[in-house]
Amino acid sequence: MMRLQFTAADLRNITLMTPMALEEVTSSARLLRTGPVRGQGKRPGLVQWYREHRAKAAVRAGILRDLVPPQGNFPDFLLQLSDDLGSSVALAAQTPSNQLAAGIEQLPASVGTQRRLRALADGAPDARQDLAKDLHSYFDTCLSEWWPKIQAQAAADRALRAETLLRGGTDGLLATLGSRWRWEAPTLHIPCAGTSDIEVPLCGRGLVLVPSYFGGPALMYRPEASTVLVYPMHVGEPAIGSADALGPLLGRTRAAVLAATRHPANTTTIAERVGVSLPSASQHTTVLRNAGLITTTRTGGAVLHTLSPLGQALLHGDSTRR
Repeated sequence: MMRLQFTAADLRNITLMTPMALEEVTSSARLLRTGPVRGQGKRPGLVQWYREHRAKAAVRAGILRDLVPPQGNFPDFLLQLSDDLGSSVALAAQTPSNQLAAGIEQLPASVGTQRRLRALADGAPDARQDLAKDLHSYFDTCLSEWWPKIQAQAAADRALRAETLLRGGTDGLLATLGSRWRWEAPTLHIPCAGTSDIEVPLCGRGLVLVPSYFGGPALMYRPEASTVLVYPMHVGEPAIGSADALGPLLGRTRAAVLAATRHPANTTTIAERVGVSLPSASQHTTVLRNAGLITTTRTGGAVLHTLSPLGQALLHGDSTRR
């Protein structure tokens, strides 16, 4: 579990970015080793992409295959904050030798002791050239045709997040970043497989949010700048009232609660429609209201929940075409 600790200054300094080209390279290379994990298989075209490329994954990845463990963190030099592949690869290949060595030392011992990785850790010019060559080769053979689709999906995700931020504020944005992520101000709780508990104070420097088609969550901590958080982008166009389509974004139960408000209702009625307890329905409607997806009108002791324009767009799939 990662826990990001926000201050008031951090909440005022949240930036939305486009995907990092090199992060998509490394995350997709990991996916070719492990196969799609839970939730990834629902991303349009991803399973097809995996089937087309997995047979030749080792040959196409080259040294990248050794640098990307099946789980855990990537070496820091493979996380470059740029959406341009050429500049990202150049920066990775020019990484100071001590930083190359530190990143490779984090890899499992059986991998990190391989001769070509040791040469890279020593900063050998030939090893640096091989790294750049393999990164470009992998992108050209595995991702180049897919990159326009990733960029289009990322643009739709960014529009959705921006609209959520506009209507629901930072609470709404952070509450809907991931289906299993939990926002309890001032802390964002992020489950991470194979990772021990990590407390990350943002220290007033803010947060940069980067969507990823193949990866996420991942964290790039920069001591003198904003921390970078890679999150799984929301993809696809949900059908009207489809909790299955919205589940990866909101969680299945919360998506069902949102769909249940197609017709205005009080909390008790929503609980009955979804088949959850009254306290659970109340909790989910509160999160959806904070995210700007529903509005709540109070008359005396009664409440009435209705879809907001953003909630309507999300249910109808219009958010991806704005």
